[in-house]
Amino acid sequence: MFHWFRFCAVLMTLGTAAVAAPVTAQDTFDPQALFAPLTLPTPANALRTGAGKPGAMYWQNRADYKLHATLDTHSNTLHGKEVITYTNNSSDSLPVLWLQLDQNMYRKDSRATMASEWRRGKYTEGYQLDTVNVRMAGETHAAKFLIDDTRMRVDLPQKLAAKGGKLQLEIHYHYQFPGTWGGRTAVTPSSRGNIFEVAQWFPRMAVYDDRHGWNNNPYITSEFYLEYGTIDYIVTVPWDYWVVGSGQLINPKDVLTKTEQQRLKQAQSSDQTVYIRRADEVGKAHSRPVTQGTLDWHFRMEHTRDVAFAASPAFIVDAARINLPNGKSSLAMSAYPVEAVGPNKWDRSTEYVKASIEHFSQWYPYPWPVAVNLAGHGAGMEYPGIAFDGMDDKDDVLFWISAHELGHNWFPMIVGSDERRHAFMDEGFNTFIDVYASDAFNNGEYAPKRDGEYAPKGGNPVDEILSVLADDAAPNLMMPAEATAEKYRHSVTYFKGALGLILLREQILGPERFDPAFKEYIATWAYKHPSPSDFFRFMESAGGEDLSWWWRGWYFNNWQLDMGITAINAVEDKKGKATAVSLTSKQKLVMPATLRLHYGDGSHEDFRIPVESWMHSANPTLMLPVSKSVKSAELDPEHKLPDANRANNSLTL
Repeated sequence: MFHWFRFCAVLMTLGTAAVAAPVTAQDTFDPQALFAPLTLPTPANALRTGAGKPGAMYWQNRADYKLHATLDTHSNTLHGKEVITYTNNSSDSLPVLWLQLDQNMYRKDSRATMASEWRRGKYTEGYQLDTVNVRMAGETHAAKFLIDDTRMRVDLPQKLAAKGGKLQLEIHYHYQFPGTWGGRTAVTPSSRGNIFEVAQWFPRMAVYDDRHGWNNNPYITSEFYLEYGTIDYIVTVPWDYWVVGSGQLINPKDVLTKTEQQRLKQAQSSDQTVYIRRADEVGKAHSRPVTQGTLDWHFRMEHTRDVAFAASPAFIVDAARINLPNGKSSLAMSAYPVEAVGPNKWDRSTEYVKASIEHFSQWYPYPWPVAVNLAGHGAGMEYPGIAFDGMDDKDDVLFWISAHELGHNWFPMIVGSDERRHAFMDEGFNTFIDVYASDAFNNGEYAPKRDGEYAPKGGNPVDEILSVLADDAAPNLMMPAEATAEKYRHSVTYFKGALGLILLREQILGPERFDPAFKEYIATWAYKHPSPSDFFRFMESAGGEDLSWWWRGWYFNNWQLDMGITAINAVEDKKGKATAVSLTSKQKLVMPATLRLHYGDGSHEDFRIPVESWMHSANPTLMLPVSKSVKSAELDPEHKLPDANRANNSLTL
């Protein structure tokens, strides 16, 4: 999730200059502290292996949904019916089930209202449950249930059997839309009619897993953790409304005119954007297959944890083909009101969707039939197969937010990590891949993203993190999402999380080792629930490197880096001539680095200094096979590392 209004606050948090933190005794480098064995939070066992993979006994429960939502566009109310088929693949029989009721966060008495740093201007009564029934063993029972804030516990008439037990929950409910707050089930006005942005709109199963049992913490504001399954849903709207949503539109013949059907078919084989519904057709009766009553829009999505949709009479809709590396294709689609039209605005949205999905698919092919970009309130919010962005976005901002929200289809929609607890595996991983998407798009038209989002144009991203690393109050990356203050949410979760992977790829492992390992990690954990420990183990095993020191310094702690050069001496002994370069570390973290020697003849030579050079001393001396006259030396000459004090990085003789 990306919030552009956070831009200025992030700049204030990060600063624009590299400021060295004062060195104290506790900040001095200790090799035994950095390189000590690291015990990861989740142990390796038969469920999760030492190689960071699902083990032979790994299990995961499943939730399949059949949903029907009816929008009352006069009262701004959604009436819903759902049937959840829940499969218990765990080794535990379950006496109760837990569900998430996210709409209850909008109540005045919700924990979110009290605990969140967000301030709302409108409240609702949350979910109103009309009926809740349980179907087990061929019988239907009125469910006994308890609602506590954003959670519902359903007491089962008998335990749900382990290792394959199934039941169905049938729930009828309704709720009122809470205005435009946050884009999560919002009603956004436009000149041609309201835009309903409908997400977190049905009671959803909480995850029951091998690490925590029921993951049923109250919903405050921070993202999701959900089970996978197939979601089949119908949206009933007035005849003049258009609906875009997660997954495949099953019944285009029922909801599109013949002309629109032909245009849709054309778009599915076109690399150029094709209008399905033009601006001059919005509000015209001939752009709808009927002129009264309602229409049922039917969608279906497989291997998904969630679905969302948007509905409005105001939509312009266009689309183009997405070419995938496995020889398959998908569809890039955009829906937006006339206010968003413009050559530097949403006219280019589908171009951005297509390019972003094609680029991200190098890591793992996009698995769903459609990727939708929706212009509305502008919360910058992601759901499987659809992103809610802002109708006023344009230029680089529109590209960046579109790419970022669409990138969430990989993290956490494909790789289903627990973003409630481990936000860096969601926002950090996603920001990492969209940094490279910005570099790649249209020969770098909007590059570099790492500067544009987090710092003034032209700034060095490794310098912008220095003030965070020097801040004693800054949380580490392992801090639960909801325990990370808004002040640090972007700078730590997004930026530090992304920079950690950039440094791992470009400075520690190198792309040749990182890229295959990261791709294999995504493929291995697609539609599953990895923990941070699984990721750490996987990258070590597949990348061929003990990275305990990196996880400890960058992820489990907020340690700084300050390496320097203290001496250069020519050496001649019975082994011949050499050059001794003495280094020092003034902070707790060190990294592999490039050492550049400048010779008296005007040439220079680079040496790669491995992290093992620091395993025994804070002041190692390197013996380099150099007999030439050395004029000066420089550590990290291309400024790739987040060094807190670059004044000691060079030495001239």
